Amino acid sequence: MKKILALLLAVMMMATMFTACGLKETVVVAYTLYDPMNYLDENGDLVGFDTELAEAVFEKLGYAASFKLIDWNQKYTELNAGTIDCIWNGFTANTADDDGVARSEKVDFSYNYMRNKQVIVTTAEIAATVTDTASLAGKVGAVEASSAGDTFLTENLTGAVKKGVTSQLDAMRDLAMKTADFVVVDEQLAKAYVGTGDYKDLVIVETVTGTEEFYAIGFKKGSDLTAKVNKALEELAADGTIAALAEKYGVSNTAIVNFDDQKN
Repeated sequence: MKKILALLLAVMMMATMFTACGLKETVVVAYTLYDPMNYLDENGDLVGFDTELAEAVFEKLGYAASFKLIDWNQKYTELNAGTIDCIWNGFTANTADDDGVARSEKVDFSYNYMRNKQVIVTTAEIAATVTDTASLAGKVGAVEASSAGDTFLTENLTGAVKKGVTSQLDAMRDLAMKTADFVVVDEQLAKAYVGTGDYKDLVIVETVTGTEEFYAIGFKKGSDLTAKVNKALEELAADGTIAALAEKYGVSNTAIVNFDDQKN
């Protein structure tokens, strides 16, 4: 009996030691790959503005951040099933999905933390002919399924032929391979890729763009993480962390670094 009690005591002491050493609850952050928000650097490490901001937020809250690459079209399914804890990847808050339901009805959103808009990317030859949304009638537009770009194309480019793909980068690849005539993507992504590598001959259409959008972090309805993350964002804005990350990743002109006007 004494041996059993000693063993139990040892186990309890080890558990206490592990807790004291800082074992943290893990928060699973859903993302898709695109520069400058979440992407792989030359060493294969996940980096980006959203990546580092998520790490900073959850470190401040005492959580360990774990990142899960998802199919964007399955984001709500994964969130509601509990396989992810939040959607943090240039997630446009002030829009509806292509089913007409506002995203704010499907998830709880954090503060808006970045401005964005939808833009059309195509070849210089096609761009020169675009004066309005009707100019793309009959053209094939590749777009990430269930994205803000999908909604923009469906609502505004009614004469175009929509080609749904898994990710914004897949859409860009289709355009580069000429299996699509244009794409609708986030301005943040377009600015990062257009004019470089396989996309060096592509341009952003300046004559037709979407209205201002806002990125926010999506949580399951009723999640207590929403308020916690908002508080952490306030603190990281106040100490200059968000501004520093925005400068590092070239998004200082769109990142929001003061949340006073969003407080309840």
